[in-house]
Amino acid sequence: METVYLAGGCLWGVQAFIKTLPGVKATEAGRANGTSDTLDGRYDGYAECVKTEFDPAVTSIDRLMDHLFKIIDPYSVDRQGEDVGRKYRTGLYSTDPEHLREAEAFIHRRADHAKIAVEVLLLTNYVRSAEEHQDRLDRCPDDYCHIPKELLTKYQ
Repeated sequence: METVYLAGGCLWGVQAFIKTLPGVKATEAGRANGTSDTLDGRYDGYAECVKTEFDPAVTSIDRLMDHLFKIIDPYSVDRQGEDVGRKYRTGLYSTDPEHLREAEAFIHRRADHAKIAVEVLLLTNYVRSAEEHQDRLDRCPDDYCHIPKELLTKYQ
């Protein structure tokens, strides 16, 4: 198994979508690359993200990025859907330099790659979100989500 951290706006929808993808074995809602080691009710610099464990024999960074781009506006800075703010930025974070190279190559292949606002960065820290945020849309399917509902079940 390998692990990456995918940010695509509100983590509820991102987790609901990512966990349905072939090759994804586990997900966890959290926050990445903030300026403190705990959340303590604050989100200083954190991006809402989904810790994604995947089987590289089944899927790849390229495929995960392709799916992420189906649910985000990759040109939007600090905003996805109605959610606005630095914590809603998009990105891929990893401790594996090869994952970062693959994600950067994916972005470079896009026609307007210079305008893409998706971060590709080394993971500097990660904090798991509270239990109430884990698999939130499974328990509360009518909660707000910026991802079209038909995409949330597409790969199940």
